[in-house]
Amino acid sequence: MPELLLGSGSRREKRLSWNCPDDWTELVTLDLNPSHKPDVLWDLNDPSLPFDDDTFDEIHAYEVLEHTGGQGDWRFFFAQWSDFWRILKPGGLFIGSSPSFRAAWAWGDPGHTRIVQEEQFVFLHQPSYTGQVGTTPMTDYRFVYQADFEPRVLKTGPIAFEYVLEAVKPSRITGAK
Repeated sequence: MPELLLGSGSRREKRLSWNCPDDWTELVTLDLNPSHKPDVLWDLNDPSLPFDDDTFDEIHAYEVLEHTGGQGDWRFFFAQWSDFWRILKPGGLFIGSSPSFRAAWAWGDPGHTRIVQEEQFVFLHQPSYTGQVGTTPMTDYRFVYQADFEPRVLKTGPIAFEYVLEAVKPSRITGAK
């Protein structure tokens, strides 16, 4: 049951789980900083991760995605989530946390380049997305985003936003132009 820990830093504990073991079974760590001795040295601002399709049962990212891409950079957003979906096995889980938009550190940390919040995950869930395109003011990005995640946990607290998304394969996308 291989798991990937993105932006691992020097920490190796599994901080969140959902319908999966509480401990790592086959952990692969990925980080930008070589002094943390990750298994894979990689800059997450390159969304094309160096892994084969359908490799991981779980991807974990704790306080890391807000350091990648930029607010309003839809090309990066969809490329990044498409690649996470690509390397997850069918039914695989993306488990993460980011600072809540309510928290002082959301924009207070000079390394944060975007906010990660619950509303963005509508774009990742094809049934919700398809149901809203044309009836709400949301933009139709389905021409670049074909992946599909089922949200299992979306929990915004005063300090952190925690999320669990399940990779749905094949994608349930409909009506893309």
